[in-house]
Amino acid sequence: MPQATRDGVSIYYEYDRSDGDGRAPVVFVQGLGFGRWMWRWQREAVADEYDVVAPDNRGTGRSDVGLPPLVPRLPGKLRALVLFKLAGYSIGGLAADLEAVLDDAGIYDAHIVGASMGGMIAQRYALEYSRAKSLTLCCTTHGGTDAAPVPDETQEHMFDTPDGASERETLRHRMRPAFNDRFTNRNPHLIDRILEWRLEQDADDPAREAQAAAVLNFDVSDRLDALRIPTLILHGTDDKVVPVENARLLEEKIADSRVELVEGGSHLFFIENADEVNETVLSFLDEQD
Repeated sequence: MPQATRDGVSIYYEYDRSDGDGRAPVVFVQGLGFGRWMWRWQREAVADEYDVVAPDNRGTGRSDVGLPPLVPRLPGKLRALVLFKLAGYSIGGLAADLEAVLDDAGIYDAHIVGASMGGMIAQRYALEYSRAKSLTLCCTTHGGTDAAPVPDETQEHMFDTPDGASERETLRHRMRPAFNDRFTNRNPHLIDRILEWRLEQDADDPAREAQAAAVLNFDVSDRLDALRIPTLILHGTDDKVVPVENARLLEEKIADSRVELVEGGSHLFFIENADEVNETVLSFLDEQD
């Protein structure tokens, strides 16, 4: 099992080789709290032509949590306060973890694909390190006061714990804003499988809150004019988590970028509309090589 280490914290990753012709690998960086399962549709789509690297973000899956030992033991509200104010992760730190992974894997050029928080990590990574050959930014934002914020109702829903709910029921409840209701209602078996994957791979509450602190403090809005690599910006028009206005804001600030909107797409549009997204991403990647 490949693992990179940074600041004494072990970061697990998968490195799948393809039968391709030496193209730069594709690196998938997932969103807040989500495990590697999130990218399974895109990983399958590119696997014939591109090597794939899929790290577990710090605190997720098989990667270490890396929090002070007493913090996860604190009562929920106090723990959240400590993490949001003092001991949470940073997007810069998560980007440094990604650099440690690619260095460990011996990769010098890579196409970075990030969604939501993963898109924030991708932006910070491309600004501060030299291995990014292209960016694909899904359902994300540049942060800061100019960005369209996550609606308050959505934030509350995503961190709510219904009274008497099991872990599985809590996950289902928190996940609802990320999918369109129509998709959820039409795909009950897939939603059940996703819940199983989430129970197996997702971050626990302390790590999820630490990641949320990183998202809260993220802002590269005044730095994106320094990006000089091709960037594809994908967003669903019905994203209830990260409003679609953020896609246009990113396009305005990144010189070599273009936006592709998925009509009616949710926050997890790359799952709901996987075929359309895969075709767009593969076409973009092929343009770079």
